[in-house]
Amino acid sequence: MKFISVVGARPNFMKVAPLVAELGGVAGAEHLLVHSGQHYDEQLSASFFRDLGLPEPDINLQVGSGSHAWQTAEIMKRLEPVLVESKPDVVLVVGDVNSTLAAAITAAKLRIRLAHVEAGLRSFDPSMPEEINRKVTDVLSDLLFVSEESGVENLRREGIPEEKIFLVGNVMIDSLLGHRDLAARSGILEELNLARDGSAPDPYAVLTLHRPSNVDDPHVLGGILKAVSTVARELPVLFPVHPRTRERIETFGYGHYFSDGQTARAGLVALRSLGYLEFLCLMDHARLLLTDSGGIQEETTALGVPCLTLRENTERPATIRHGTNQLVGSDPERLVAAARKALQGDCPKGRRPPLWDGQAATRIVKILLQRLRPCSGAL
Repeated sequence: MKFISVVGARPNFMKVAPLVAELGGVAGAEHLLVHSGQHYDEQLSASFFRDLGLPEPDINLQVGSGSHAWQTAEIMKRLEPVLVESKPDVVLVVGDVNSTLAAAITAAKLRIRLAHVEAGLRSFDPSMPEEINRKVTDVLSDLLFVSEESGVENLRREGIPEEKIFLVGNVMIDSLLGHRDLAARSGILEELNLARDGSAPDPYAVLTLHRPSNVDDPHVLGGILKAVSTVARELPVLFPVHPRTRERIETFGYGHYFSDGQTARAGLVALRSLGYLEFLCLMDHARLLLTDSGGIQEETTALGVPCLTLRENTERPATIRHGTNQLVGSDPERLVAAARKALQGDCPKGRRPPLWDGQAATRIVKILLQRLRPCSGAL
């Protein structure tokens, strides 16, 4: 049995790590990890591999950045000979980035069986590139591993045969629960002067921001930063700045919204890009998360930390139905009001959705093995 997993961006690394570990314990299984190179710098790639205990990729396609079309096409060009030569039984793809779409199309064209982990999520917003990636990948997949109930409902509504759909839980939460204790020892709270001598950290909030709809328009980005700096008068807001967002902030001249220095004592504090363990530690102790990330909505739900999502929609409704997440959009007044309510304790308490128990990868590999046994026939 030969498996190939294709990853390309930080969210992929967190999702594939538990699958790599689980497949490593299967006798007779060969697993190759292919990195497209979509995220390629130290903090966006290499440090996450170290933190998650992932082995070095067996193959790195070294694609790098580019437009959506260029990047997707280049990954397909470089991945095709790898799949032709290695002849895997199944290609595993995770999430909804360009690497996911490129690998799905390439495998399908070569008639190689395809499994999509985190299938069925829908924002119903066609302006999001990820929504296109998700929908096309799901149509092409032979096995669809779903993280929450809404995904099952979406796939059924879209006509995906029932025998292809499996509700297995959330591999992101597998990684989170498996690394939470290690993250607590990362030292990031001490580095930022938030905790001393083992004491409980001082209160703070965390901001992440990277979606084009929030960072590419100077009016929208400026409104968000102004609103968050208002919240930061009441407690520090730590902002690990994505490289692309940092470039926009500099271009638009918004540096005046930030406090001086790298210690988190007051105001809106710009931080370097953080590794997985450092950021998990920050999330775990935060009073509040403000984000436009999909994965952070899930992680804060698992951790029980209040989350305000700076979007008008989410492909992860379980984080609202079961968890701590609220949609607040990018309107500055709405954002400030919601943050103040959350800091006063007026926010959902939340609980983990069904099957978010750290065992999703075990369920996925069990299903894969059942479907790949010679007596079982085709997927």
